[in-house]
Amino acid sequence: MAVFSDPFNALSNFQQALDAFRASSWLDAGPSAGGTYPPMNVFRKGDDFIIVTELPGVKKSELDVQVKGRTLRLSGVKTVAFPEKAAVHRRERLAGRFDRAVTLPVEINPDGVKAEYRDGILALFLPRAESGKPKSIKVG
Repeated sequence: MAVFSDPFNALSNFQQALDAFRASSWLDAGPSAGGTYPPMNVFRKGDDFIIVTELPGVKKSELDVQVKGRTLRLSGVKTVAFPEKAAVHRRERLAGRFDRAVTLPVEINPDGVKAEYRDGILALFLPRAESGKPKSIKVG
């Protein structure tokens, strides 16, 4: 005798999977369409830090970089323009405000920070504060 599974049980499981998918943040609107935006790489070079971040389509005038203590804050606006009277068929490049803060393991000297922005790539050079650098003590 053949044993068949309950078709209503399979349908119920499918409905639960759809509900979980809709409740996830995967479909949330935002400039990156998910994940943390903008994506950053943080490097340590000697005592200092370098942050490289991708910001395609963001104008230099729309960026705001702030440093306080150990925290770097990067905010701005990403805009995507469409031709006038164009009907959007597919929209994957999203736009909007972004605001991201990164805490570093050491205090940063805000007066020594340098920023370079070219071709949608922002490079930040963050020198370690003198007060946070280790001091050599001569033993007498």
